[in-house]
Amino acid sequence: MILKGFEELKTFLSEPRNIVIIGHRNPDGDAMGSTLGLLHYLEKKGHKPTVVVPNEYPDFLHWLPGSKNTYRFDWQNSQSKKAIEASEIIFLLDFNALHRVGNDMQNTLEKYPNDFAMIDHHQQPDDVKYMYSDVTICSTCQMVYQFIEMNNDLDLIDKDIATCLYTGIMTDTGSFRFRSTTSTTHRIIANLIDKGAKNDKIHNNVYDSNSYGRLLLLGQALTNLQILTEFKTAFITLTEDEKKKFDFQKGDTEGVVNYALSLKGIIFAAIFIEDKEQNIIKISFRSKGKFSVNKFARNHFDGGGHDNAAGGRFSGSIEEIIEEFKALLPKYKTELKTSYED
Repeated sequence: MILKGFEELKTFLSEPRNIVIIGHRNPDGDAMGSTLGLLHYLEKKGHKPTVVVPNEYPDFLHWLPGSKNTYRFDWQNSQSKKAIEASEIIFLLDFNALHRVGNDMQNTLEKYPNDFAMIDHHQQPDDVKYMYSDVTICSTCQMVYQFIEMNNDLDLIDKDIATCLYTGIMTDTGSFRFRSTTSTTHRIIANLIDKGAKNDKIHNNVYDSNSYGRLLLLGQALTNLQILTEFKTAFITLTEDEKKKFDFQKGDTEGVVNYALSLKGIIFAAIFIEDKEQNIIKISFRSKGKFSVNKFARNHFDGGGHDNAAGGRFSGSIEEIIEEFKALLPKYKTELKTSYED
């Protein structure tokens, strides 16, 4: 764990401040839950916080308390820049480096004259003045809860804060099934429910509000599933044409890679998604046991993340990435074979 400048930050926040809170590009449940959870907490402390995200986030997260007042940098550029320019500090949540917000927003943040405060659980964070970093914690939302606890403010957690933080913990732990889900996580979840988080409603809003097109896209993804038994590996592909065929919306591929990992005997899973807008193949990796997809993504696909969940990118076609991915696997055959052994 890295806890840097906490007491100084606490002193800085002892009087009302204009604050901007930023999540990463293509925000997921943990990014939106943590930014909005912190927003509500800082408001209760008398500050004037604003959440700014780089671009659109999935429709199944738009119900989160405070979501309607969030600025999108790509779409509400002038409002976003105005909020950033007026802020006295910027909180960076659920990402470890400025490039994770995309080039346009990164350029703006690199010119920012004041200080950053980072709360994040990804490996190899950029160095900023104030930092709370812990790669062992399952989600940034849990870290925001513990940040509030460090400030002796757990009594300030209300239904809105609890709802936001529960959502991020739930989504980043795969509904509490990943290895990073600890007994501490469960105790925090219990307290969030006591504070007003409606666990059944949150689960329904996130997981049980699929569009017809999203389910058909999932069917296409499963049709494209390939299994490499020798390497205990499975992967899924989705082309731009397939996405368009089923009216793809932001967030429709969220969690699809986990279906490949759910296969019996599979400990390494990947999904390769064609993205014509960025002219790349977007990649998500998942693993079980000791095989680090963070290292795999960093070494080969300009990515990173966590040991069992990471992302990356590839410049080329679907066919080319499949060929390259398959060519890499023999180098990891021993690791893959022993990854899930006791």
